[in-house]
Amino acid sequence: MSPDHPKRRTTVRRSSITALPGAVALLAFGGLVALLLTATPLSGQNADQAAATRTTRLDQRARFEAFQLGSDQGVDLDGELTEAAWARAQAITDFRQKDPVENADPSEPTEVRVMFDEDNLYIGAILYDSDPSGILGYQKRRDAPLSTDDRFMFILDTFLDSRTGYFFETNPVGLLGDGLISSGGGGRGGGGGFGVNKSWDGIWDVRTARRPDGWSVEVRIPFRTLNFDPRLDQWGINFQRTIRRRREEIQWSGYRRNQPLTQPVHAGLVTGLQGLSQGVGLEIKPYALGSWVNEPFREDPTDYPAEIGGDIQYNITPSLRAGVSINTDFAEVEVDQRRVNLSRFPISYPEQRDFFLEGSSVYSFAPRSGPQPYFSRRIGINQGEQIPIRWGARLGGQAGRYEMGFLHMNTAEHPVTPREDFTVARLKRNFLAQSYLGVIATRRGTHADSTGFSPTDKYTLGVDTNLATATLFGNKNLQFEAFYVWNTEPDPDEEDPDLVYSTQELSAWGFRFNFPNDVYEAHLSYREFGDFYTPAVGFVRRNDFRRVEPRIGWNPRTDRISWLRRLEFGLQYRYLEGLKSGIKEEEQWQFEFLGLAFESGDRIEYTATSTYEFLTRDFEIWPGIIVEAGGYTVWLNRISGGTAGQRPVSIRGRGSWGGFWDGNIRNVGAEVTARPMSGLNFSAGYEINDVKLPDGSFQTNLVRASANWNATPLIAFTGNIQYDDISEIVGLFAKLHWIVQPGNDLFFVFTHNWIGNEALDPEDRPNGLTNGFSTLSRGATIKANYTFRF
Repeated sequence: MSPDHPKRRTTVRRSSITALPGAVALLAFGGLVALLLTATPLSGQNADQAAATRTTRLDQRARFEAFQLGSDQGVDLDGELTEAAWARAQAITDFRQKDPVENADPSEPTEVRVMFDEDNLYIGAILYDSDPSGILGYQKRRDAPLSTDDRFMFILDTFLDSRTGYFFETNPVGLLGDGLISSGGGGRGGGGGFGVNKSWDGIWDVRTARRPDGWSVEVRIPFRTLNFDPRLDQWGINFQRTIRRRREEIQWSGYRRNQPLTQPVHAGLVTGLQGLSQGVGLEIKPYALGSWVNEPFREDPTDYPAEIGGDIQYNITPSLRAGVSINTDFAEVEVDQRRVNLSRFPISYPEQRDFFLEGSSVYSFAPRSGPQPYFSRRIGINQGEQIPIRWGARLGGQAGRYEMGFLHMNTAEHPVTPREDFTVARLKRNFLAQSYLGVIATRRGTHADSTGFSPTDKYTLGVDTNLATATLFGNKNLQFEAFYVWNTEPDPDEEDPDLVYSTQELSAWGFRFNFPNDVYEAHLSYREFGDFYTPAVGFVRRNDFRRVEPRIGWNPRTDRISWLRRLEFGLQYRYLEGLKSGIKEEEQWQFEFLGLAFESGDRIEYTATSTYEFLTRDFEIWPGIIVEAGGYTVWLNRISGGTAGQRPVSIRGRGSWGGFWDGNIRNVGAEVTARPMSGLNFSAGYEINDVKLPDGSFQTNLVRASANWNATPLIAFTGNIQYDDISEIVGLFAKLHWIVQPGNDLFFVFTHNWIGNEALDPEDRPNGLTNGFSTLSRGATIKANYTFRF
């Protein structure tokens, strides 16, 4: 439940389902929209005609044939491409420039070749460069963002469904970056509703080499790493290269700015794939760990926990994988990045645990609208405490035009929570070229506690659709998203257990039109969240509202100013009212007056926002400082910007000032990053909020610093330290990660937390001191895992 209001109950009996007919009508309307937007009309066509249409579309794609290696031919993965077989493979050279000049000849040539044997796919690339000294390669840490570097990226659409796939990238120093592509995500500026979940870490390998005429790449991807349809002898494939110092993007197929690499519908085809083997399809990944934990303020301060466990996965089919996890552990997961929250609503932190991230894209539900019926951090985390996970099972993959995911987890009893079971099931039916209709169901079951009390199991059911086209008016993206979710009642009210909730209170629904394109972008969204829409395995920031939000953006490019690439303007309006009361609770105008994107990669933007907000009750924003119920209108100005990431030292900063409730606020944040050499970077950031209100003033400070050192792409050290004067805790985190070989890892993790003595209870303060810091907790863990594949 949102903290916006105290718990309330209605006195009505179970009402007729008032929200459901509207949601069904909305989904039906969405289906009609999809038919109108589809480039090739399907009305009146039978299944054979639809299949013929799909075949015609495939025939129009660029294509090439992969070279099949003989039994006596092999590839020595060194990045050199010196094997004779590479010369026999067909070279892909017809790249086109995507940015800064659409459809222009690239400034440098590129050659890509693809080969395969029974067990592996090989991709080789020569990225020519007339000025090799200008090639940039700072990052070595796996999945590090490559906004600083030259890079080579490619995707594989192994089901040829134009909506899902695998994403891979590397840079001149051999970084491994990968992820899963799925529809329904995406963002502003040409995303088209497709996003990459980079949390997936596949088992593959890459080597790069510098050449006097550029750099080269050799990639080996075991077929056991991929799910695919064995009946297909061709896959979707696409390649993109970045020349960072020129901020130039070149792409093989689909080189328009509105055709991102992560939209598989724009990919070309690699043909001739046959005799591919996934082996038995069995993968066993055991782990062992030992720890030391010291918490001085506990009665028994020191402990030496040890664990063993692991995962077993089996490919039921080449495209459907089942798995079981025993004693699932997350000792190697990095700490959350701290944030200061001055709103009256909760904030969520991103998932960082590999078990929940792998294959998680299928569980994405109306992601642009935010109902979140499933939020994985509800499992195994409670009030910031790690809850032991005893075992789990999952199933994921594709079967024909269906994409599915199933997850069941069992957590152990813990001082902050009893033993619980969590179940999540998701099914998506793909249709048309890029669209789907999906359903989701979750269950949270709590076992009886020591008193014998067992709460009622809580369920959530939802349906969503994502209708998308990338060919509106020829090459424009348009997306329509709609959803309806309902959950069972919360725990009964002890004072009046016979009272029930209406369907409207327990449900959420909405829709969103999105036009994410390069020069013009727009969206229109509407949503309603009931007062007690509280999915037990989900996350909801705010309840009891209906909201409408339109936005338009104009991002023209200019050729007349050599140092300026693009201007950015936008206007967004938001109107929100209480679902029950009908009272206007928020009205906002956001003016994106000017954004400048420079040819150098630097950028700056200025935004002004006018907000009216109505508080239904008093709000304690700071101890002893109360914002009284009532209406408030304020203006807030914001300037933000940053220098290009490829610079050895880059800076990002933001500042905002203006009204804040019935007072004023000033916010300043800045981060500096230094890259003295390849694989080594340091960063430091600071954020301050200075608030002045009639009842009093306060200031918050947040400081963080981090260092990353990668001796090679397979050995990484990460360390960070954070402090905020709200919790008064200094936190140190350090991790050494050694990838012995892909799939086999060794971790060493050390943490140390200090708390300000003033924040301690008087009896816990060392010698009664109020200044300085005392150790709150510290610990170290060694963890090793190994992957066996059969």
